[in-house]
Amino acid sequence: MKFSNLLRQHAAALRALLVLTVILGIGYPVFIWLVAQIPGLRDNADGSLIQVNGKPLGSSLIGQSFTDADGNPLPRYFQSRPSMAGDGYDPMSTGASNLGPESIVDQPDKPSLLTLVCSRSAAVGKLDGVDGARPFCTGSGVGAVLSVIGPRDAGGNVVHPTQVVSVNEPCDTTKTPFLNTYEDVRVECAKPGENYSAGLIVPIRGSAPADPAVPADAVTASGSGLDPNISPAYADLQVNRVAKARGLNPDLVRTVVAEHTDGRTLGFLGEPRVNVLQLNIALDSLQARG
Repeated sequence: MKFSNLLRQHAAALRALLVLTVILGIGYPVFIWLVAQIPGLRDNADGSLIQVNGKPLGSSLIGQSFTDADGNPLPRYFQSRPSMAGDGYDPMSTGASNLGPESIVDQPDKPSLLTLVCSRSAAVGKLDGVDGARPFCTGSGVGAVLSVIGPRDAGGNVVHPTQVVSVNEPCDTTKTPFLNTYEDVRVECAKPGENYSAGLIVPIRGSAPADPAVPADAVTASGSGLDPNISPAYADLQVNRVAKARGLNPDLVRTVVAEHTDGRTLGFLGEPRVNVLQLNIALDSLQARG
């Protein structure tokens, strides 16, 4: 190939690079930005920020925690849904725990999904003065799961248990297991470091009601970990505590909750929801006005 032809080809490639850079690298982004500034779109394009007195307090699309420096819930604020994104609602670490319904046995460095649900339910119950009991949870807030060890039949069922262990209750954190006996065999608490996977894993439902007082969204994190909303049921559960901490009439707080409750999108998509940040800001503004 002649040098002149090679030079023309490189020049053409360079011109194409420059033209496409201007069109796609500058022109297109500027066009999209201008479209985003159209009234009605600008708020979403700018992150749906919520501002009070010119100060941004957060986004209506991203949840946040309302806790003190030690992570304890602040009684005067409605609490958000749990988050597994980083240290909580971290947009740079968005994601779920990736634990499924089969996650019922705690690992040394990682609690099971069942124990996470049980501990959260117990904590919410204590905070809001309701019964935090749930099926398959112990009174101490861990998964009520036994490892039943003994000879098995052809179907894999233990015929005559020789040892029964409460696998999620280590001996160094509990005095007695949540259950005294199972099929006339004394239930032991787990010994740290021991592996009880050889036994048949048996969840124990217990006497908790089928419809717990603490709703599901209070004990489970969303898939993104950024959900800014809670259910009306969870909001209603928190009304008395927030009203007491703020010195307000509970009926007034319920009215504010109702004003910040959105129905299903388009009337049929999703579930009714309450934006926690907007609700807490509204209560702060109400009290600031006196």
